[in-house]
Amino acid sequence: MNKEKYQLKIPSKTDNLELIRTFVSRISEMVGFTDDDVYKIELAVDEACANVIKHAYKKEEEINLVIELDYKKLTIIISDQGIGFDVNKILNRDIKNYLAQMKVGGLGIHLIHALMDEVEFRSEPGRKTEVKMVKYFVKDGKIKKSSES
Repeated sequence: MNKEKYQLKIPSKTDNLELIRTFVSRISEMVGFTDDDVYKIELAVDEACANVIKHAYKKEEEINLVIELDYKKLTIIISDQGIGFDVNKILNRDIKNYLAQMKVGGLGIHLIHALMDEVEFRSEPGRKTEVKMVKYFVKDGKIKKSSES
């Protein structure tokens, strides 16, 4: 498979999350991911885009979503030009203590990491924040089956 690229630029509003999920899930299905993996990819992208809508901008702006496909993986890059954040502060906090405080929210980045094979965040506050998520077609030299996750 040659490298293919799909792109969606869309206003950062909650009403557009369904369209984003449909875009991502249809491409994931088209390239042969199992229903389980399609759901994981869709959920990870939904969480990342919801974070952009909730935290990146003071007013409605734009989310840029790029899907790249090659012979071994699907890569999704979500970017915005919002206020940015320090991902290490979130990843390094004590989860047990955080959960014990019964706070609402704040676990999206952990969820994205659990759902995808690779996740990388880059943030330049006020200029660009980008999350790159990868899901592999092949695991340990074998095409993944629905029983493997």
